Amino acid sequence: MVGFLCSVEPFENAFRSTDVRGVFSPMGANGAVMENHSRIYAVLYQAAAKKWVKAGAVSHAICLYEHDEEAKQQLFRYGFGMRCADAIRPMETIECVACGGYEFLELPREDYASVYPLHLALNEHYCSSPFFMNRKPNTQEAFLTVSERNKERFFAAKKGGELCAYLEVSDTGETFVASGDFYRHIMGAYCLPEHRGRGVYRDLLNYAINILKAEGYTRLGVDFESINPSGCGFWHKYFHAYTNSVVRRIDERIMQRVSLI
Repeated sequence: MVGFLCSVEPFENAFRSTDVRGVFSPMGANGAVMENHSRIYAVLYQAAAKKWVKAGAVSHAICLYEHDEEAKQQLFRYGFGMRCADAIRPMETIECVACGGYEFLELPREDYASVYPLHLALNEHYCSSPFFMNRKPNTQEAFLTVSERNKERFFAAKKGGELCAYLEVSDTGETFVASGDFYRHIMGAYCLPEHRGRGVYRDLLNYAINILKAEGYTRLGVDFESINPSGCGFWHKYFHAYTNSVVRRIDERIMQRVSLI
C-alpha cells in the first residue's frame, strides 16, 4: 500500500450551513508515501469521489497536515479550497503590554446566560462576507444545555460592567492531538467590534492561560475558519497551525447522472 483515503459516513447539512450532504476525511484518515505523493492523492481522490457522489455527497472535505504542500496543491488543482485549520500553543502567556480599563474574569455558571447575546452576534458575523455561513444559532436554553453537557467554561472581558468579549473553553477538540489530561480547547470566541484593536482579546487569552496553567494544563488549542479574516489573523499570530482542511463543492447537477459515474 502506498496511500489511503478514508472518510466518515456521508452526513446531512454539511458545515451546519448548507442543505447538501457532505463527507469528511478527518486527520489521520488519509496519507501517502512521499514518492509520487501528489499523484497518489490525485488517484485516491478520483476513486473516493466516485463513491462519495454515488452516496449523494456533493460537499467533500479532507483534513491534511499543514506542512503537506504537495497534497494541498494537488487538491487545489482538483477544485478544492482552504476552509479551516486546527492550531495549538503551549500554555504560556503572550508577552505584551496589558490594555487598561477592562475587567477580566471567569464567569460563574449562573452567569453563562449573559454570554448568549455575544453568541448570537458571533452567528451574525458568520453570515457576513467573506464567511457567508448561515448557521442557525442555538436557543438560549440549548446554548446553556450544551455548555453544561460539555463542561464548558467561559472567560470574559468587561468594560464598565458590560460584557464585551468571551472565550469558551472545553475539555477536548476535534483531533487526536486535542485530547488528554493536559489539553484544553477553545470552542467559541467573540469580541464586540467596537472593542477590537485594543489588545482586549489578547489580554483575555492571557487571563485564561494563567488560570489554566495554574491548574496543570500545558497545551491550548483552537480550530477556526480560514475564511474569517480577523479571526484567522489572530489565531495564526498566537497559535501554530498543524492541519488545514480543504473543501470542494461539486456541481450538484451531476446527481442527475449519478448512475453513469
